[in-house]
Amino acid sequence: MEYSTTCSLISSHFNYSMYNQPLLSVNQLSGKIGENNAVNTISFVLNEGEKLAIAGETGSGKTTLLKMLSGFLQPEKGEILFKGEKVKGPNEQLIAGHPKIAYLSQYFELRNNYYVRDFLEMAEIVSKEKAQLIYEICRIAHLLNRRTNALSGGERQRIALARLLITSPYLLLLDEPFSHLDFSHKEIIRQVLRDIEKEFGTSFILVSHDVSDLLSWADRLLIMQAGRIITENKPTILFHQPTDSYCAGLTGPFSKISSDLAKRLDPSLNVNSDFFYCLRPAQIQLTNDSSFAVATVMEIIFFGNYFMVSLLCDDQVIQMIHLTNEFQVGQKIYIRIREGENIKPFTS
Repeated sequence: MEYSTTCSLISSHFNYSMYNQPLLSVNQLSGKIGENNAVNTISFVLNEGEKLAIAGETGSGKTTLLKMLSGFLQPEKGEILFKGEKVKGPNEQLIAGHPKIAYLSQYFELRNNYYVRDFLEMAEIVSKEKAQLIYEICRIAHLLNRRTNALSGGERQRIALARLLITSPYLLLLDEPFSHLDFSHKEIIRQVLRDIEKEFGTSFILVSHDVSDLLSWADRLLIMQAGRIITENKPTILFHQPTDSYCAGLTGPFSKISSDLAKRLDPSLNVNSDFFYCLRPAQIQLTNDSSFAVATVMEIIFFGNYFMVSLLCDDQVIQMIHLTNEFQVGQKIYIRIREGENIKPFTS
């Protein structure tokens, strides 16, 4: 049975928008990996049906946080409430994990040499009809008679995800779901996640190093550094108005320029000499007006739909996106901040 013809059968079963309280509340949470404080006094809430993304450099505590939220790692301090009730850690219950919080590891382990159908049926608590819909949504219905050791990485991941969904979770925690996939399988898993949201109304927390996945997918973006939340907001706000260079770097390519150069690129700016300014490559454009800044072309890189042009301007490097390659290395050009752009200052 095709996904498109069965998707309406169980949508109401997974509608959890009826609750008024936050689905998940995290209060002053701290946790260790060995002797290291991986998560330090974190607090946030997740509402019903919300898609929360977490970004941070390697070692910032993202995976540790997800493991504590799902009940697989014992917190040192603080509290996790799921629908108003405490999430117990592995030291507080016989079997680790919360039955309604599903955690998909970035390694998505499967038992070797099982038939996929048998592997899934061991976890299945929904009806056969609902399970079939989940298999269609996860694009694995054609794999049910295959063995688990005869699958690609993307197929293994979608089977692991389906196995979580047939336990009827309220919340999905996804740890780097795109990191080990080629382009085609990334596109499939993106569509699978969209279909899960559409049909089941599931709440998500997702960790990813792929900026495009975070910005295009999330309702809210949380930035972590050294085990702490340093800022959170809508992805559009954090992209266009990053709080510092760390936040700017996590959300996409940028150039950090002085206030003097910012003024030359846009004379209308009211700049402060104590601040730096964040420029995204798409915020720079060519101009024939010699009253603006002159730059030297240093490098031209082809990215398929556009070229990334690296420029040297007042001993500062600026990146600019251009749809066509009309440049030569060493060429002098005039550039300005694109009209209508509102760049923001930061101190570090």
